[in-house]
This record gives sequence, structure tokens and C-alpha cells, in this order.
Amino acid sequence: MALVGAADIDPQKTGWDLGEILEGPPLGVTVSGSVGAALAACPQVAVLATGSRLPAIAPQIYELIEGGCSVVSTSEELSYPWRRHPDLAAEIDRRTRARGVTVVGVGVNPGFAMDLLPIVLTAPCPSISAVRVERVVDASARRLPLQRKVGIGMTRDEFERGAASGTIGHVGLRESAEMIAAAVGWDLDGLTETIEPVLDGSAVRGLHQTATASMGGEVVVTYDLVMAAGAASKDEIWIAGPLPLHVLVVGGIHGDVATWSIAASAAVAVR
Repeated sequence: MALVGAADIDPQKTGWDLGEILEGPPLGVTVSGSVGAALAACPQVAVLATGSRLPAIAPQIYELIEGGCSVVSTSEELSYPWRRHPDLAAEIDRRTRARGVTVVGVGVNPGFAMDLLPIVLTAPCPSISAVRVERVVDASARRLPLQRKVGIGMTRDEFERGAASGTIGHVGLRESAEMIAAAVGWDLDGLTETIEPVLDGSAVRGLHQTATASMGGEVVVTYDLVMAAGAASKDEIWIAGPLPLHVLVVGGIHGDVATWSIAASAAVAVR
């Protein structure tokens, strides 16, 4: 697979060789300022990493589809869009079928650590009654945009305003729960999320976010997510049932490295 184009809305990056932006040797690929310009190179597949919310990136997906390009996106809401955005999901499906291309949402969370991995772990279980996942991430080891998204350095008031507006917090716990439910045949009838700051004195060093999904009044999926500077990273999964499982990933799955590894693998698969 060859890299043939790149696009970014940041004017400070357009016109530069992509290799230089990545602080490596020149790649012979100039960063353009629009998807349309990048499509001039006739790519087979595009990795789209421009936003979390599906309604915001749908026009970009449509433009790539119309250009005859398959899409691998890191949008959290695209990982399992059929419940939150059924109309958009149906429209994307319709357009991809018409053009003979593929659109897929991938990532580490959602996309692996809190959904796909637990789903795979249910394979040896004769039946399951509940799934619990805890993920702890040392946000200081992650990229700057994620540190901003979890509120590092904010005051409590700033954090709470950001959480209320949707600019602070992890996107995708709902998608992860619905992915698990679809895989094991559960029909969820309720989902509750909470979010609160992790404090160091008066300063925010991250977030603690939870979600519980229920069926018939019983909690069947529980998520506990901490993303904070200095936290001891781990991923831990419990599968409840007649053959219970408990799996601990010591040190956790590094989100940035894992996301791009998954995206690269998916790009090869869908081209």
C-alpha cells in the first residue's frame, strides 16, 4: 500500500511535505487543504480522523464515497452508529453500496478495549449474564487533544461546564454497550452515564466516567473509565455466567498507538 495524499484544515500544515510534519524524512506527499484536492490522487482508501460526532463528519464521508474512496474513520460514533444515528447509518450504507466502496469506524475505545475484546472473550462461555469493563488511562502519556478532552488543568467549574456542553468527556460508551448487546443478542432498554472530575487539590487532572446498560431492569453492561494524569493504566474485564472470566491487561492498551495500528490494518483490509 502506498501513501498518495493527505489533507488538513490547519493552514500551517498545508503545502508541507507530510513526512516533515511527522518529523521524519520527506515522503513526497504534499498536504492539501481539502478532501477534494487529496482525491485528485485517486486513493483507494482514506483514513478519516477529523471528529467524534457522526453528523459533523458525514459530509466528509459522503465526499470521499462519491470520489470512489473507501473510508476508515476513527469517529467514535461511527463504531456502532445504528442506534444513535439510524438515519445517517442507513444513508452511509446506501451510498457505499451504490459506489461499491466500504466505510468502517475503528479505534481502541470504542472499537476494541471496551467492546470487541469483551465480545471475543465471551466465545468460550456457554452463556453470560453480565459484562463489566474497567479502563484506566494515564492521560499524561497521551496526545494533547485528548488531555484537553479530559479536562486536564481546568478548574472544577470549567470541567462541569465543558461536560454539560459535551466538549469534555469520552465519546463512545453508549456505542460500546450497544455493540456488546448486538453481539450477544441483548435488547437493551436503558443506559445511564455519569461524569465527574478527578481532582488534584483544586485542579482537574482528568475524568472518571461510568455507564450502565440494563435489560429488563437488570444491569448487564457496566463501564468504569478513568482518564487522568498519573493514573496507573490498566484494562480489566469480567464476564459473568456459568463459566466466568476475568482478564487483566497489565499496563493497559496504549490508545494512540493501538488506534493507528487498528486503522492501518483496516485500511489494508478494505482497499
